[in-house]
Amino acid sequence: MENTGKERFYVSIGTQEISRLKAQNNDDFVIYANPHEIIELRELFDEMYDADNLTFLRAHVPIMEYHNDASNDQFDQGMINVFQKLYDLGDEKTRSHIKSMGILENPDN
Repeated sequence: MENTGKERFYVSIGTQEISRLKAQNNDDFVIYANPHEIIELRELFDEMYDADNLTFLRAHVPIMEYHNDASNDQFDQGMINVFQKLYDLGDEKTRSHIKSMGILENPDN
């Protein structure tokens, strides 16, 4: 992977943290990105967060079925989008780990 002009960042999916500094458990994934790519990743996390809030609200409406809820689909698609971006920007360990998860159908496209 070509890392010219890019900085290393540590990413935690659970906390949606993107950091230049490795601290405690923030290093689920290591990526190399420029400022524009970090903004794109942050926007993907924000979309996921918004969809997660909608699923929380849906969970309190007992007549709405999980499998027929657009907010769950949005959250799931958001996760896929985040993992694709992490795969695209990731170091070899990150890419290998994401591939092994099987979450992306065709990660190299």
